[in-house]
Amino acid sequence: MDRADVLATGPMMQRIEDGVLAHFTVHRLPAPAEREAFLAAVGPRIRGVVAVGHARIDGAFMDRLPKLEIVANMGVGYDSIDAVEAGRRGIIVTNTPDVLTEEVADTALGLLLMTVRELGAAERWLRDGQWAAKGHYPLTRTTLRGRSVGIVGFGRIGRAIAERVEAFGLPVVYHNRRPVAGETRRYYPDLIAMARDVDTLISVLPGGAATQHLIGADVLAALGANGVLINIGRGSVVDEAALVDALDRGVIASAGLDVFEVEPCRPDRLIAHERITLLPHVGSASHHTRDLMGQLVVDNLASWFGGRRPLTPVVETPWAG
Repeated sequence: MDRADVLATGPMMQRIEDGVLAHFTVHRLPAPAEREAFLAAVGPRIRGVVAVGHARIDGAFMDRLPKLEIVANMGVGYDSIDAVEAGRRGIIVTNTPDVLTEEVADTALGLLLMTVRELGAAERWLRDGQWAAKGHYPLTRTTLRGRSVGIVGFGRIGRAIAERVEAFGLPVVYHNRRPVAGETRRYYPDLIAMARDVDTLISVLPGGAATQHLIGADVLAALGANGVLINIGRGSVVDEAALVDALDRGVIASAGLDVFEVEPCRPDRLIAHERITLLPHVGSASHHTRDLMGQLVVDNLASWFGGRRPLTPVVETPWAG
């Protein structure tokens, strides 16, 4: 294998660290104050990037890496990478699909159950001594029984969530950029129309300009007073200010979020709201799944610099052979 120079944009998990150190000459992106001198000295040698963390890889960054061939992203979402610009330059971008599908779908169902049955609040009631002091936790306002679910974003994870939701006996419809070939579930080209026809929205959408605040005041109003919103995709899809306002005014019943507009964060307005269930972006966060994701990052780089094809190129940078 070609022992190429590769750049890590942030701290690497051990599986990636071990894999890239075994096969490549590894450089690490320094703090912003030192970055200019570093890129001037090292940038011309870099042929691969391990995209971890939140560093923005745009055209200006690519300009500093004139020999760049591949960006291997840790995660399915790659909105911090300008993949269109990479494609224009002939740079391959890869991500880590499939290996995290089941874990994220499990988390989505857990978050849905926590939200409609207030399970996190009930556990805090016990831990805080309220059960002994005040008696049973109050009856929950919402339930999973009788609900209908609209999934926003119907890729691999969306379909895995649909299968789990249907196992609970709930009907599922979906909204996507286009209908999914061979899919028999009802497709809604209009998100507001779907929100009006269901009472539960689960968003699995990626981030980026096309989905920024796609779920805002109009969608929440259509969802209605019994509505529940779950976001397991990207935080930027949901207008958080509109969500808090909708909950304050009873426009929807409750929400469960694993992702936020800014991460990491302490979202005080959300934390203060009793009808929001919050998780710290743990959708795929198990040793089992993150190890598989990390290995796929390494395998994409190894395959590429071994003279073979990229294993999981994104749609904006397809491999033509």
